[in-house]
Amino acid sequence: MSAERSHQQLLIGGDWTDAASGRSYDVHFPYTGEAVGTAAAAGREDARRAVDAAHAAFAEWSRTTPAQRRQLLGRAADILAERSAEIAGVMTEETGAVFGWGMFNCDLAASMLREAAAQAYSMVGEVIPSDVPGKLAMAVRAPAGVVVAIAPWNAPVILSTRSVATPLAYANVVVMKASELCPRAHGEVVRAIVDAGVPDGVINLITNAPEDGPDVVDELIAHPRTRRINFTGSSRVGAIIAENAGRHLKRVLLELGGKAPLIVLPDADLERAAAAAAFGSFFHQGQICMSTERVIVDRSVADDFSARLAEWAGRLPVGDPRDQRTAIGPLINGAALERVTALVEDAVGKGARVLAGGEPDGPVFPPTVLRGVTPPMRVYSEESFGPLASVIEVDGADEAIDVANDSDYGLSAAIFSADVPAALELAQRIESGICHINDTTVQDEPQMPFGGVKASGFGRFGGRAALEEFTELRWISVQETPRRYPLE
Repeated sequence: MSAERSHQQLLIGGDWTDAASGRSYDVHFPYTGEAVGTAAAAGREDARRAVDAAHAAFAEWSRTTPAQRRQLLGRAADILAERSAEIAGVMTEETGAVFGWGMFNCDLAASMLREAAAQAYSMVGEVIPSDVPGKLAMAVRAPAGVVVAIAPWNAPVILSTRSVATPLAYANVVVMKASELCPRAHGEVVRAIVDAGVPDGVINLITNAPEDGPDVVDELIAHPRTRRINFTGSSRVGAIIAENAGRHLKRVLLELGGKAPLIVLPDADLERAAAAAAFGSFFHQGQICMSTERVIVDRSVADDFSARLAEWAGRLPVGDPRDQRTAIGPLINGAALERVTALVEDAVGKGARVLAGGEPDGPVFPPTVLRGVTPPMRVYSEESFGPLASVIEVDGADEAIDVANDSDYGLSAAIFSADVPAALELAQRIESGICHINDTTVQDEPQMPFGGVKASGFGRFGGRAALEEFTELRWISVQETPRRYPLE
């Protein structure tokens, strides 16, 4: 990891610049707490200027051809891939990510840009039969305008790329508000798109100090030129954004928290299920919206399965994310460590057993398996966003589905069973936007419709599903022959 401090500027109308106030703030390495960079601390004035710059660029950008947008986004994907090792290092510095997670972020983000490039041609319409003689009626898609993209820190390259790629492909212009925790990682995504040749103002970047976040977001939403907002983050903040957007009649796409269930039925391949649960629960320290937080196991196989999962947890190397042998690095900050610790202590105090992990090791919380988790325990219902696998025992498939749906959240889910047709039928009963059979809950592909239900949000990123989110559907008609009006 480079010891050199770096400074992330804003991007407004093609110019990299500091905040109008001249203020900046420090960014810290989660493993040691040392300052590893600074970023411009934008305020309301900067947010207004960014939306104004985007709007000024919209008229020209909205008239570009699909081929032009495809070429630019494809070039951005190549640039992001070329810089992946450097960007992964930035992710380690800012978020404590292990190198493999950083490289995975860059690889998937490049694929997202390429998928968005292909989607530039999907703004198709249709001719609709009209009952008016001589009328040609059409439904056509048009870009919405200025899109405000608010990206989180936990998968910084993937989620910031996702927030801007499809809007740009559909000829929108974008203002991305970076996370306060990883401004440089988000800045690298914007830089790749700019270096690909996107015109000035088409993409803009705002960074802000944590205390200024509410004002900056309020300004971005309230600006009269803003047409869409997409947000990925916690359900608590998502509700605030949705309420604010509603006051201004602005449409939002929200991808929020999760409490993903993974169901293990009696006929499941237990080793395969344990491997999937371990990956889903512990990958990136469980700091993923799709992380497996509830492992719902039929009581008849609970002993065998729990032992296998605990074995997986116990053999994962933990420690400094700069060491490429490390699989589990630090949680993002001290508050996260305190929250995860409190959830484990509460569960143990109410009767849960710790089969692996259970106590923090400096800034790292080791992979932890809790058995005997029940509804009175906080970890049963609260999103932990940490490396906790809560084993919940049930009797039969019907109870498993009831427990899976006993949550405010509904993002990802999984079912393990040898009987795939039966599992498919069960999947229809799970209240989630995503469900995988005989695979982990943590998955993403650029072309898939990604999003949740209930407190996990609404709307969909990915593939053609995003067309509904970032375009306007318009009715345009041509009266080809004279018609008589009822006033005559």
